[in-house]
Amino acid sequence: MPVYTVHAPKSLGTDLRAAPEKIVFVRDGFHVWAFLLNIVWLIYRRMWLVLLGYIAVQIAAEIMLRLTHASGFAYFVTMLVIALFLGAEAGSLRRWTLSRRKWQQVGLVVADDEDAAERRFFERTSLDDVSYPVRASSTIPMPRSSIVAHDAAGFFPMPDGSR
Repeated sequence: MPVYTVHAPKSLGTDLRAAPEKIVFVRDGFHVWAFLLNIVWLIYRRMWLVLLGYIAVQIAAEIMLRLTHASGFAYFVTMLVIALFLGAEAGSLRRWTLSRRKWQQVGLVVADDEDAAERRFFERTSLDDVSYPVRASSTIPMPRSSIVAHDAAGFFPMPDGSR
């Protein structure tokens, strides 16, 4: 099952139910559309710095291939590797973009698709449980309900937790 990280703008604070439409779920794993339609996907997701970096890498690869008089097969393999990298790291690049925009990770959800992830996240986040304690070992606020997923299903002792 795919794993989704849940992100919210820092301006939203701890009241996630105030504006649920502002919460973003980012799937971890390979993104087929980022692989197939790289530039279009980056523009659609508004990942401008990543787009500039992608174009710079494409231009550098093009220049190197032309200077070395590489064959068509080498050109194809090089561009395929760049596209595969973008498809594989699309989720991480999107999380990086969100963190640069001052968004914070507020949770982690395992679900079949994004709709199920939304339902599961908001079912876990009850109206009474809107405080997000900061763990001593990190600066990312994590909801109480996702701490188990964050520390490998409770196999490791938590600071100030039961032993």
